[in-house]
Amino acid sequence: MKPRSSARGGGEPRKRLRNAALLALMLCSLVALSVIRARFSPIASAGGEPLKLNADESKLVVTTKQAVVNTESGDDAADESSSASSSSSSSSSSGAAAAEEEEDAPARPGGGDGGKQAVCHETSRRSDTCEAAGDVRVVGSSQIVYADAVGREWKTKPYCRKHDAFALSHVKEWTLRPLPPGGDGGPRCTTNSTATAFVLSTGGFTGNPFHDYTDVLIPAFITAHRFAGEVQFLVSSYKPWWMNKYIQIFQRMSRYEVLDIDADAADEVRCYRRAVVGPEFHRELGVDPSKTPSGYSVLDFRSMLRGAFGLDRATATPSGDRWDIRRRPRLLIISRRAARGRAFTNERAMADMAASLGFDVRVGEPDASTDTSKFARLVNSCDVMVGVHGAGLTNMVFLPAGAVLVQVVPYGKLEWLARNTFAEPSAAMELHYLEYAVQLDETTLSEQYPPDHPVLRDPMAIHKQGWEALKTTYLDKQNVRPHLGRLKNTFLQALKLLPHDKETMN
Repeated sequence: MKPRSSARGGGEPRKRLRNAALLALMLCSLVALSVIRARFSPIASAGGEPLKLNADESKLVVTTKQAVVNTESGDDAADESSSASSSSSSSSSSGAAAAEEEEDAPARPGGGDGGKQAVCHETSRRSDTCEAAGDVRVVGSSQIVYADAVGREWKTKPYCRKHDAFALSHVKEWTLRPLPPGGDGGPRCTTNSTATAFVLSTGGFTGNPFHDYTDVLIPAFITAHRFAGEVQFLVSSYKPWWMNKYIQIFQRMSRYEVLDIDADAADEVRCYRRAVVGPEFHRELGVDPSKTPSGYSVLDFRSMLRGAFGLDRATATPSGDRWDIRRRPRLLIISRRAARGRAFTNERAMADMAASLGFDVRVGEPDASTDTSKFARLVNSCDVMVGVHGAGLTNMVFLPAGAVLVQVVPYGKLEWLARNTFAEPSAAMELHYLEYAVQLDETTLSEQYPPDHPVLRDPMAIHKQGWEALKTTYLDKQNVRPHLGRLKNTFLQALKLLPHDKETMN
């Protein structure tokens, strides 16, 4: 019998043979895989070059001649097919879709249809403005603007008080409607103009000077100024007496006739290259230069007013003529009738006191029948204007720069109202501002109510009842009698703010 060691030694050659065969099989498999990879593996770009995958610790970059995807910066791929894996393909696809949506989005908020640019946008809480360029056709009798740039129908009321339902109840609604392709199905033009059509309304609260300027005139300037006169005002809810009052302002802003657009015949179709429906609003009696195309401001509006009404004084500097009475600072008291409320009950004494300080005193009572040009010249000749909070103080727009506005604030915690309406706008107009707050013993309310009444003791309780209660109590029923001593100190403070010197005043 052979020893077992001899049997194990005889199997070694067969074992080595099996290992060699296994190794050869593995090599053949590798060669086959290489051939398959060479045939199918390269992923070509649109230009035929293979993609290169470069990785580092912070980002994955997929490069072709056309695109770069950087997962760190979030840049989008230009070609969805240039992904190196299913996950990167999904990311690239969603990124490209987002980029496409962003590219197609309208320049202004509001949305659009059929690839058309959205034309209506909210310029503030107070106003919506719609714009369209191209083939624009205005049918005034039905308050419709057809435009080929409009993707869908829009409706708006072109007046800057859209949050006020009562005001808008007096404003006609306008519709912007898509023009059929090629314009064949639209109304045929009866007149053509190269100007921009500008639709606005003189409905709402017009007739009150504060609203005239805040809701219509200043917004009209903001919107029309960029067209440098190449704009035609199409006025809806037209009031002839109101337009006559301010026609010089519109003529300064436009080279074209102002139209009562609602009065057009049913078959009248006015065609333009561009239309704006609804003015832009920025702030009370003001212009925000950061929102205007070239940075124009309320100072430009005031300059336009001086040109419109032929006002001489840009600044509150004294006349160079020693015999001219205007070498003395002139003070204007804005008067109100007692029946309207917020009247001075000691107006004559106030004028005498101001004259004793060296002022040349004038008293004026502007109302709906006042000649605007004439009153604007009076205000512009003055250095100080004083009045109780009310629409009459809107005439501050005519004061020369460096003049002083004194607002007398009625009793009733109305400082917030005074601040929003006249105090804040005065700074942008380069006017000095002073405030005189009426005390309890200076108001006629103390004669109408017992001492312990909430109207006198707790004005905020009245405020909580709403605007109508506040207005009726503290604006309509109240007249004031300022203490001459206190008011004198305010007038002396105004004198110190003026460029006049003692020699001039003597």
